[in-house]
Amino acid sequence: MSTTASSPATARAFHSPGDLVIDIRDVTKLYKMGQEIVYALRGVTMKIQRNEYLAVMGPSGSGKSTLMNMLGCLDTPTAGHYEFASEDVAEMTDDELADIRNREIGFVFQSFNLLPRSDALHNVELPLIYAGLPSSQRREQAEQALVSVGLGDRMHHRPNELSGGQRQRVAIARALVNRPSIILADEPTGALDSKTGVEIMELFEDLYDQGNTIIMVTHEEDVARHARRIVRLRDGLIEADELHA
Repeated sequence: MSTTASSPATARAFHSPGDLVIDIRDVTKLYKMGQEIVYALRGVTMKIQRNEYLAVMGPSGSGKSTLMNMLGCLDTPTAGHYEFASEDVAEMTDDELADIRNREIGFVFQSFNLLPRSDALHNVELPLIYAGLPSSQRREQAEQALVSVGLGDRMHHRPNELSGGQRQRVAIARALVNRPSIILADEPTGALDSKTGVEIMELFEDLYDQGNTIIMVTHEEDVARHARRIVRLRDGLIEADELHA
């Protein structure tokens, strides 16, 4: 169950007709731990369209981290089918998966994952370096991304010179810099105080209003309520998939 907002004029042409970004069908993931087989996902089916704002919730062990890794092409299903923008993920090579992760998915982590000795500008430039963009273009796009998250005056500050909220904004700018198809956020407010967490969620709201697709894993109900759709997992299954006004 999902909704689709009208596409902005700046929308990318990467998406197929119908604007379906993610289509997973009966996806299972199991791990062998010694003689024991553990099912992290037990036949999950989900469709996600462009410009959705989706929260994935569930108790510890429900499979939400495994699902996030699957959606982000960091892991592959044991069984089932996953299409990213009409492309079968199972048929992609490691290089093709890496390219999808770099060009089409922006990751935001709870722990920020910034290089401590590099300033904000260089941290944001990193995905563009991997993409092989020339220096002048990298700098321009990184500067634009930092301005878009309100850090135009903090570009040359290192992480230890920034507050927690500012560091998360740098991480969000890095996720945005390649203009990805989707933003995957894993507990984006987990390391922040309440006031800063609210500010970061307001930023995600702005990004959604600009036409970005956001998928967020969280265990906090008040954070999940910012999303327009909430998927609840339990024991590797979708327990509920609800639209949220």
